[in-house]
Formats: sequence, structure tokens, C-alpha cells
Amino acid sequence: MNDTLNPEKHEPVITPPGQTPYSAWIQTDALHSLQRTISDHPGEHAWMAHVQATELYWMLIIKEFQTAQRQLRADDLPQAYRTLLRVVEHQKVIDATWGSIAWMTPNDLLAILSRVAALFGKDTALQGWTYRHMVYLLGIKQAVHLQHFKPQPERWAQLEKALAEPSIYDDVLAYLRRRGMEVPIEVLERDLSAPYSPSKEIEQVWRDIYTDSDSNIELQQLGETLADIAEGFSNWKYRHLMATRRTFGARPAYFGTEGIAWLVPTLDEIPFPELWSARTFIGDPPAVCPHMAKHRS
Repeated sequence: MNDTLNPEKHEPVITPPGQTPYSAWIQTDALHSLQRTISDHPGEHAWMAHVQATELYWMLIIKEFQTAQRQLRADDLPQAYRTLLRVVEHQKVIDATWGSIAWMTPNDLLAILSRVAALFGKDTALQGWTYRHMVYLLGIKQAVHLQHFKPQPERWAQLEKALAEPSIYDDVLAYLRRRGMEVPIEVLERDLSAPYSPSKEIEQVWRDIYTDSDSNIELQQLGETLADIAEGFSNWKYRHLMATRRTFGARPAYFGTEGIAWLVPTLDEIPFPELWSARTFIGDPPAVCPHMAKHRS
């Protein structure tokens, strides 16, 4: 019997006056007090709900990654795989929330942001601590962003720790090495706070995993789930870029930099790089490309 499902194993909680059991558990009063608008624009509440829901799901993804890391370190691939599959589903929810603000024009957004900038200053979700922690767990390590969190010492310490610790990709590679794959020890013992440098050796590991579609099937499933996660992450960044184009244009935004120019390079930050580069060499291509044959004729 799973003790977590046995009510006799837990002390009963008295529902506070003025609450129902549901509202007390989910904290609905506190939750719905968090959308504190500062403009008269009717879209601000939708904007805040979109962003706050995204923040909650980013934190959920962080917790899932940390769970998957513990499972990988215990060599429990089936449970780690299930956990990472949940991350894929969480990403779908985040992607769907863009629809709530897709109707906005520059007139709509600027009516809101002009008030935000006047009261709080300029900033972006990509400089939020939740996003940055998730990105570090994805293996995109950039220490330069830490300086943004000096006003938040606890968050600065949290992110500095995440920067120096293994990413989910590091734990996958360590697991593959324990499975007998030729992952160089130098990759695992490098400075984890430095940007990750792809290697031909890790690319070859993924090529070996995919060499035979009937062998290493569980590792191939792990690879495909990681690819889904990387694609979901890249999709979110593309949606963010296009929302910026649609509602903000090429105006200066983040710290005086044009918003689009600041965002475009981030599209190249794709997690698990060798998992992608290896695909150039996976499978048996035709002996002669028909387009090349036509060109020669």
C-alpha cells in the first residue's frame, strides 16, 4: 500500500475559518491576489496571468529536472525517463499560454509597459531567476547573467550554485559512461560553470546509441525525449521573439539594446548539442543524391 494515499498516516488538518478544504489547500485567495495591475488597460491581467503561469511551470520543470538527476544518479533510467516525459508535457502547457496575449498590438503592450517601466524599470523574463535556473539545468551556462541578481542575494547564491553544479545533460552523460559508453572523463570533470563545448567524442556516443534501431532502445528513447525538451525550449524562445516583433518592433528594450537584436542570438542556444549534430551521421543515406545526379547530367 502506498502510504501517501493512506489518510491514516497523516495528521488531520482543520480547515481555517472562511475557507473550504480546496481553497485552503490550493491557496486560491493568495493566488488570485497576485495579479496586481498598475494600468487601466484590459489586457494587463491577461499579460500577468500568462507570465505568472509560465513562471510556475518553469519552477515545475526545475523540480522535474532535479528529480530526474537524482534518478539518473541512482541508475534508475525508467523513472528518469518518466520524469523527463512530464517535462515535455509541461512545455506544451507553457506554449499554449501564448494564445492569451497573441491578440496584442504595440498600442496594447506599450500602454502597459510604459506604466511598468515608470514604476519598476525595464526588464525581461529571460533575466528572471526562475528562467535562468532552468537554463543552467539545461546546460546553457553563462556566468555573466549572475550580475543581474545582485539585488537578490538569496537568488544570486541559488544561481551561483546551479551554475557550478551538473546540468541534466551532465547527469545523462555520467549515466551513459556508467553504462559502458565511451564518455571521456574529462567531459565530466571539466569546469561545470563554463559554457559547454561540444565534442566529437560525445557526438560519437550518440551515433553509437542510434547505430542499430533495435539495440539500445531505452537509450534512444532517452535521446528522443531530450530532443523533445530541447525543441520545446527552442519553440518557446521563438514564440517570445515573434511576440516581441509583433508587439514591440525594433525599439530599444533590454538595457538599451534593441529587443530583437538581443533575442535573436539566443535561438542558437540549443541544449544537448551533440544529440543534434550526431544526426548528420545517423542512418544510411542513399549512395547518390538524386539532385546531384540531375545536376551532373
